[in-house]
Formats: sequence, structure tokens, C-alpha cells
Amino acid sequence: MGMSESIIHPVILCGGSGTRLWPLSRATYPKQFLRLYGNHTMVQETVRRFVKKEFYEPLLICNESHRFILAEQLRQIGLESNRLILEPVGRNTAPAAAIAALMLTQVEDDPLMLLTPADHVIVDNDRFLKAILSGAPLARRGFSMTFGVVPDAPKTGYGYIKQGTSIDDGYAYEVSEFVEKPDKHLAQSYVDKGNYFWNSGIFLFSCKTYISELERLRPDILDACKSSLEAAKEENDFLRLPVQTFSEIKGSSIDYAVMEQCEKAAVIPIDVGWSDIGSWDALWEISNKDHDGNTTEGNVVQKGSINSYIRSDGPLVVAQNLQEMSVIASKDAIFISPRAKSEKFSELIDVLSKQKYLELTQHTRTLRPWGSFEELKLGENFKVKLLEIKPGASISLQFHRHRSEHWVVVGGRARITRDTEIIDLDPNESTYVAEGVRHRLENPGTKILHVVEVQSGTYLGEDDIVRLEDRYGRI
Repeated sequence: MGMSESIIHPVILCGGSGTRLWPLSRATYPKQFLRLYGNHTMVQETVRRFVKKEFYEPLLICNESHRFILAEQLRQIGLESNRLILEPVGRNTAPAAAIAALMLTQVEDDPLMLLTPADHVIVDNDRFLKAILSGAPLARRGFSMTFGVVPDAPKTGYGYIKQGTSIDDGYAYEVSEFVEKPDKHLAQSYVDKGNYFWNSGIFLFSCKTYISELERLRPDILDACKSSLEAAKEENDFLRLPVQTFSEIKGSSIDYAVMEQCEKAAVIPIDVGWSDIGSWDALWEISNKDHDGNTTEGNVVQKGSINSYIRSDGPLVVAQNLQEMSVIASKDAIFISPRAKSEKFSELIDVLSKQKYLELTQHTRTLRPWGSFEELKLGENFKVKLLEIKPGASISLQFHRHRSEHWVVVGGRARITRDTEIIDLDPNESTYVAEGVRHRLENPGTKILHVVEVQSGTYLGEDDIVRLEDRYGRI
């Protein structure tokens, strides 16, 4: 597959748990899959950014647990991508980039690879793409390019890049130094000097440049990635990396593994309305506000508040006279904090984790390749769920060792398999599936099927599912 030299391969990193935007972002449904800014989700916005003739179809890398969420979100914007790589565990950006570089060199001699996170906001897309394309000739010359955001405030949550000598008296500069996240005083001095930029985590290089740098600096990562790719399993639209080989990699970011020590690092300054939305305060900064500086979203009524971010994806939130506060409500949790302190949330995350709050990682609504289910009520020895089955979809043929289930159809038409029996149910009809009985629920219709499921038994965990057949490769 020969490609024009001007065509760049975007590699979109869709990993990450996104706990900084809890309670909306959680491990099972992190921020890259949320609609936080604009009309699409973060990953959809990122993919759409590169629908240009200068860019090839993106390669996307995500955690295996998010594969069907990502595939569905691509389908929603008309992109049935077959370029999805599944990581069994997160190992940071350097191994992910290595896998992508090795894959791309299998189809093209030395392609240009643009590595970008899936969860960044870029307001001025045209200017951003112009900067990327301007870096292509330098990347062809063996430079490892990064893009430094012109800072508008002394942020302590970002690493910084110090600008060095101009390259060819042009728009790009040698990287003088990569600087760790500074304290407030040091960050202010960087902004005042004017030759420091925020590290955006967006990189451009030729695949062979990256591979050779990795071979020199971190051959362990490169070798493990080669082994992982050789043992990878291709199925449907996914390339699944092997659990054991990939898990043994000692993960590292591209910054630490390569950029800070590479021989030819260059930076192009960008001023494009960039944000990594690392906190609710950061989202407030870029959001539309009323005349009192408030941003409200969802089921919210407020009066007398100033410079606050108030959002509900669940219950009605009524706020009065808040000053510079963040209030975020989901269906099962509420986060309240002074806005400027919202990025200090990591200490509370540790508390929630130690006390094993399920709300930290899971939503009440869980997505499945066939649709979704929402937990309505959990009691002793019983659980009530609402299932939504997409048209033409079905759950796996399965049985349970510890529970029985009652199904009540409340919308659509259901086809139910119980051992050798197959029955169709319409709204207001129900059936019973006893413990140990092989069963399957299908939607043969053209509308979403809604079923209320009542589970009863001694153990009601999601891992009490023994799959016998599954069209989604989950056995």
C-alpha cells in the first residue's frame, strides 16, 4: 500500500481511566467516551478532526474492555473502522506507539505517524492541522516533533518544554529541555519568560525514527512489542494483543522513554485553544458562560451563583448563591468542590478506592455489544435491571449457577431460547428462566427491545455467566 509522502497516519490513544472527571468519567466509561465539549464525544471529535485528504484513516488503540464502546461511537459518526488495536492492560504511551509504528511499517516503507490522545479539546482545528502539516518535512528529516501549547496561565498540572534554537530560521525550534510539572512560582517564571510551552503530549515522527530511537533507548519495550504483535490475534474488526506478553512490558511514556533523550527533538508552538480537560475547573474555563460566569448543563436550576460549573446527568440539581464552585451530579453520585480545588481530587480517589466504592469505577448503566443494562434496585438475594437490546442483537447463549431470572417485556418484541424451546414475547408478556437452564434473549425486530429483568439467587455478580455461544467473541 504505497502512500503519498504528504499523508500522515493519525494514531489515536484511547486508553486511560479518566478519574479526574469523576463522577461522569469512570474506569468502565472514561472521559474520552463522554460528550463534554461540542456536539460529539471526545474520541468522536478527535477522529473527525482528521477526516482530511492529508490524513489516512486513523489507527485507534484502546483497552480491551472498551472495544465495543469505541466501535459503537465510531459507527455513530459513520466510520466502521477496522483499525482498532486492543491492549489487555495499559502500559502507557511508549509501547502503544511502538505497536502502531511496527504495524504501519508492515504496509508502508517509512510512514509518518501522528500520535495524539483521544481526550483533548482543540478549538481552532484548521490552525492545528496547519501546524501538524508544517512539521511533516522536519519529521521526514529525522526530527521527533512535539507541539508546545503557548501558555496563557501558570498552570502547575502540565509539563513544560523549553524552546531552543530556531531550525532553519523557521517556525520550529530545537527542544532545549523537557521540564517536570512546576510549582506555581516556577510556572509563573516560565510564562513570564515566553520561551516555555505546555507539553501537549502530541507527537509526530517517521515510524523508523521512532523505532530506531526506541531500539537505542528502550530495546526491552521494542522487543516485547514485536513479540506481542507476532502473537496478536486478528478477529472481526479488532487486533487483540496477547495478555501475557504485553502485560510483562515495563510501561513508560514517550516523554521519558524517547523524547527527553532523543538526538533530534523539535517543538512547534501552537495557539489553538487546546485543553486536556484535566479537571472540572479546566472544563469550566473553555465552556460557554452566562453573564455571571456560570456554566450549567443538564437538569439544573440555579440563582445568584457566580463563576460556577453546575452539571447534572441525573437528578434535578437546584443551586443557590454558589461562588466559584463545581457541582457535578450523575445518577448515583454527586461531586462538590471549590472550583479551583477540583484538580486536587486524587486524594479522595484513593479514599474511595480503599473503601471499595463501586461508584468509583462503575456506572449504573453498563454497555454491552448487544446494547446496555441499568441496575434499578439491588437487595438481599435479588436485583432488578432494565435491559436494552439493539435491533438484530442478542445476548450470548448462557446459563447461571447461582441465580434464576424473570423477564418482562415492556417494549419491542423478544425471542427467547430456553434449552430446546424458542418463544416470542410481546409487551406485557413475561417468562421465567430457572437456575442452570441454557438461555438466550434476542431482538428480532427493528426497534430497541426493553426488558425488565428480576434476578433471584444466592449470588448475583456479573461473573456468574457461563457463555456457551457468543457472536461477539467473548467466550
